[in-house]
Amino acid sequence: MTSALPSDLVELGLIQDAQGLRGQIKVRPFSSDPVALLSTKSIWLSLLSPQLSRGARIPEAPRQHAVNSAKLHSGFVVMSLEGIVDRDQALAVKGARLLLSRAAFPQAESSTYYWVDLVGCEVIGHGQLPLGLVTEITENGAHAIMTVQGSDRIHLIPFVPEIVQDVDLTQKQITVLWDAEW
Repeated sequence: MTSALPSDLVELGLIQDAQGLRGQIKVRPFSSDPVALLSTKSIWLSLLSPQLSRGARIPEAPRQHAVNSAKLHSGFVVMSLEGIVDRDQALAVKGARLLLSRAAFPQAESSTYYWVDLVGCEVIGHGQLPLGLVTEITENGAHAIMTVQGSDRIHLIPFVPEIVQDVDLTQKQITVLWDAEW
């Protein structure tokens, strides 16, 4: 299975190991709710080249594989991919990054967001003052934290309903109850 490489690929996980004898792979998802990995019909794999470039292995061009099956098992996603039919072939892709076109993600429910869509949004605080741009979203166990890079400081803002007042993805803008001095 091969088609043109999408320009909107998002890294969703890493192949941790082979699973069983029939070519299934064990994927460590980067999300606690890997809905996109579980529902996709095709995925792109990007392996690291065995060749070194200045002492580091370089990523090979991603290759597309049809997804035969995917299920959640003990915090991992176990997948069966077309063209990977035995344990040796599954071990050969160990360490590969799994990529999916952002356009192929399932529709997000109301008031929920894919973190990849929030990165790059402008954050507006008290008094309509711009705080900066979202550079990263991380999970700290209790809730998500937005890293917002301002002109003179970095803000770590909890992504919770009490603070996040509005998310406008069309305008790439997030309004928060947050002071520039915090």
